[in-house]
Amino acid sequence: MPTRLDDIDLKILRELQADGRMTNVELARRVGMSAPPCLRRVRALEEAGIIRGYRALVDEKALGYEIVFFAFVHLASQAETDLAAFQARMRDWPAVRECWTLSGDIDFMLKCVAPDLRAFQALVAELTALPNVRTIRTAVALENVKDEAIAPI
Repeated sequence: MPTRLDDIDLKILRELQADGRMTNVELARRVGMSAPPCLRRVRALEEAGIIRGYRALVDEKALGYEIVFFAFVHLASQAETDLAAFQARMRDWPAVRECWTLSGDIDFMLKCVAPDLRAFQALVAELTALPNVRTIRTAVALENVKDEAIAPI
């Protein structure tokens, strides 16, 4: 991994976070360089693991997922094997879109989707019934006010 990113690297990252689908020629134009060295820099950022991948941002409601909610999970045991088992289950559960471990009173925060209220209730019931789950608090998202890439560049 490069020890230091220069201004051009930061411009490349900023532009790709805003639009990861643009061509290398367009990216090079936006950052003020020619295409071949721009592509080399992008590849170096990818190889260094700074750029981890690319994905399309899909409107969940257009696919029938009307409910987005957060679940705050407290486990009965925080032993490594118990944490690993819970994490493995979350990785395999399609409705769970994000899973974060937290410090403090809550062990995990999940971002989940459901097509309707009935599916939401079923998902919460299934989550509550998992081994080692002590308590769950949920909050249904009403409106997404801001959704930016995680790294402010």
